[in-house]
Amino acid sequence: MKQITYFYIDFCPYCRNADRAIKELLKENPDFSKIEINKINEDRHPEISERYDYYYVPTFFVDGKKEYEAHPGESYEECKSIIKKIFKDIIGG
Repeated sequence: MKQITYFYIDFCPYCRNADRAIKELLKENPDFSKIEINKINEDRHPEISERYDYYYVPTFFVDGKKEYEAHPGESYEECKSIIKKIFKDIIGG
């Protein structure tokens, strides 16, 4: 199964939205719990984040391809919808 590499920063409100969306989606669909999510704090691991092309967090890469990058003003609903689509694409649903 494909793996998600999830870049975040502790103080980021958009990252908190992504975390909340992930928790809700896992409750809504237990199959999503099969997805491996590798969370990387870019402040603590700049040597990893420097190898990826993105500007805003949260950002999700699936098998090395950027699938989601938050943008300023993004709503929680938009964030959750995008993450749900990524999850469905991974599990084939």
